[in-house]
Amino acid sequence: MMTNVDERPVIRRDQHGVATLTLNRPRQFNALSEEVLKALKGELSRLATDDSVRCVVIAAEGRAFCAGHDLKEMRATPDKAYYQALFAQCGEVMQRIVNLPVPVIARVQGLATAAGCQLVASCDLAVAARSARFAVSGINVGLFCSTPAVALSRSIGRKRAMEMLFTGEFIDAEQALEWGLINRVADDEALDEVLNALTASICAKSAVALRTGKALFQRQLQMPLREAYALAGETMACNMMAEDVTEGIDAFIEKRQPNWRHR
Repeated sequence: MMTNVDERPVIRRDQHGVATLTLNRPRQFNALSEEVLKALKGELSRLATDDSVRCVVIAAEGRAFCAGHDLKEMRATPDKAYYQALFAQCGEVMQRIVNLPVPVIARVQGLATAAGCQLVASCDLAVAARSARFAVSGINVGLFCSTPAVALSRSIGRKRAMEMLFTGEFIDAEQALEWGLINRVADDEALDEVLNALTASICAKSAVALRTGKALFQRQLQMPLREAYALAGETMACNMMAEDVTEGIDAFIEKRQPNWRHR
């Protein structure tokens, strides 16, 4: 009997305001080949203008989340210009995740190494199976994980990031939770249950607040304290004028569930 196998490098599925992008190279441990990066970039571009989406999940098929770059593909073209273009492409994908208007959640099972760990760190939130493991292991083959260092150093403490980068050692899900790389740990069989609870909590909130909040959070991180507070104050003043805020405050006062105007 013939079966239809979806061979797209990244598969998008939408349900109840949640768009899930699934890396689909399980035999290669979902390594970030040029094809995968191109597909991710395209899907993220489309999501950036899709007002029906409340949050995005990045997931993966198979036993691993993502093993980083495709080393065989990289070795096949030993050219500096090629490497520069490849890492620029990867950096653009990670920045698109950061700049997406809605929260992005990594759903992690198995290994997340090198650029795969970078992918987790680039997401706004992350939920991991208890058996998941994380490393930036380029140092073990003589290559410092420079681009993963950008995301990792912005996600966890400096000394913890340096330890991972200089040793290449794995940390487990509980340690990743303690260090702030992920938000929640689930028993392997309950991973989707925990993920769905998180997405449901997010999707129950005002779309205006979600989009306003993500944009503000990312912008203020790059600013001096005084400028950050000025931007935050202006953002809150503008946010207060939204219909959803009027509805939300009225609902709170009247002790009822809000009926958001913008879904």
